[in-house]
Amino acid sequence: MAHGHVNMERLCATVTVFWTVLCVLVAKTEPVRADLWSAVIDAKSGQISLLDEYREGSVAWANFTDDIQNSGWTFLEVTTNSQYNDSLQAYLAGAVEGAATSQLIYKHWMNTLMNYCGPYASEATYCERLKAFITANLQWVQEQIQSQPNSPYWYQVRLALLQLKGLEDGYNSQLSFPLGSFSLNPFGFLLFQLGGDLEDLESALNKSSQTRPLGSGSCSALIKLLPNNKELLVAHDTWNNYQSMLRIMKKYMFAFSASPLDNFSIPGKTQAFSSYPGSIFSGDDFYILSSGLVTLETTIGNSNPDLWKFVQPTGSVMEWLRNIVANRLSVTAKDWAEIFSKYNSGTYNNQWMIVDYNHFSPGKTDIKEELFVVLEQIPGKVVYADKTQELLKTGYWASFNIPYYVEIFNTSGCNELVEKYGPWFSLDQNPRAQIFRRNQSDVTDVDSMVRLMRYNNFKQDPLSLCETCDPQPNGENSISARSDLNPANGTYPFGALHQRSHGGTDMKLTSYGMFRQYEMLAVNGPTWDQLPPFQWSTSPYKDLLHMGHPDRWVFKPIRVTWAP
Repeated sequence: MAHGHVNMERLCATVTVFWTVLCVLVAKTEPVRADLWSAVIDAKSGQISLLDEYREGSVAWANFTDDIQNSGWTFLEVTTNSQYNDSLQAYLAGAVEGAATSQLIYKHWMNTLMNYCGPYASEATYCERLKAFITANLQWVQEQIQSQPNSPYWYQVRLALLQLKGLEDGYNSQLSFPLGSFSLNPFGFLLFQLGGDLEDLESALNKSSQTRPLGSGSCSALIKLLPNNKELLVAHDTWNNYQSMLRIMKKYMFAFSASPLDNFSIPGKTQAFSSYPGSIFSGDDFYILSSGLVTLETTIGNSNPDLWKFVQPTGSVMEWLRNIVANRLSVTAKDWAEIFSKYNSGTYNNQWMIVDYNHFSPGKTDIKEELFVVLEQIPGKVVYADKTQELLKTGYWASFNIPYYVEIFNTSGCNELVEKYGPWFSLDQNPRAQIFRRNQSDVTDVDSMVRLMRYNNFKQDPLSLCETCDPQPNGENSISARSDLNPANGTYPFGALHQRSHGGTDMKLTSYGMFRQYEMLAVNGPTWDQLPPFQWSTSPYKDLLHMGHPDRWVFKPIRVTWAP
């Protein structure tokens, strides 16, 4: 399927790694069509080529569909061929994704990362510290890979880094498969992966203007057992800035071995997840895995500056990589927690929920444990435990950016936030805690679960009031935030409650009935069931760059299905 035009966006993005004002002006923003890409090797020369069509015997291939104007989503399936070695598969999986999604990657970079530590960045000294940190961390990781070549953990780290290098090379149409150790540009596509980690690195490395306002929520999640255990629903809302809404729903089917010494595939060889252009993991995070696990998280952050001393470039693996390795290698929920806990970076500090559908059957009531594990990470500490019995007893588990474990809550400084700002920062009196507790019993099926996860009626709901705000109703205080609807001239006690280009930007939901086919219900864009739809052209944020976005976000949930 030939395109027949010069890809100006990809060409521009190769110039000094994206930071070129001229290219911003001339790059085309034409819609991406349905695309097939494959990576092949010439049997005689050994040369690797990318083709914009499917070719039998390919090492890797990608099927990409842009449906954002109709459904709010784009879709990508990447598959690798087990007849080739894992390293080649990983590199070329990245390469075909980079080629197939190049225009989206360009737009997403411009919308979200342009000039983050570029030549015109306002905080040059922070950027120097960040570059030194990332470089030292990558060097330490490469040393571990070289010294432990047969370790399943470090083997999967290497494959993930190879995939990332392939993504960047495929985007730039400059394939160069690394035969030995290799380096990554600290401020290239690695920044797409480090989005969550950067929020904490900014604090640890003393960036003066930080991305995350005090109390800023990052996701709502709910695990819900229907009456008599007839179904187990798992749902997640991403909370993010509105410039991030250029989204890709992805399915990876990778034929990797667990290690060079193993002849069996990784348990998480197939993964379906919501994601972003240029990212090889979810970032939200929400995953359906072939192991039978569904993994998801909400951010808990860290408010204790004494803990930043634990954030070091050596001895740690960044969260995005630990996430990938745990998703690939884990067989059980406890496996996942154990693998993820290794080499804690203290960055992108989250509460993780791991649901194991292998231990659930509709109507089964004698479940003991292993169905549900909850993990929380802060710098210097990881705590996890089986919470199956608590889920069975209460019928639900809600997650809303407040630590559950007392040790994590106190050590991370949440107790001091409660003392200073009140119960908004507490586990049981936070607005979302109260709304989930009040409304979760209304969930009786998939449709009512979607309604709760998209719920925001802040102008009428008494639980959405902020007593120390003027006005008191606040769009942040609901399951799917709409902080853009808070008045700009209001008065608020801390940053999260201000008017911002921020809110619940999506919803994903799966169930026992859907997960085996990697299916989910999904909707992209800020909630509009009970509130005015978000529209760029009429919003206070119309001047923020949002290349490739629909103007008006009024999409309904769709059922995401995949080719057999």
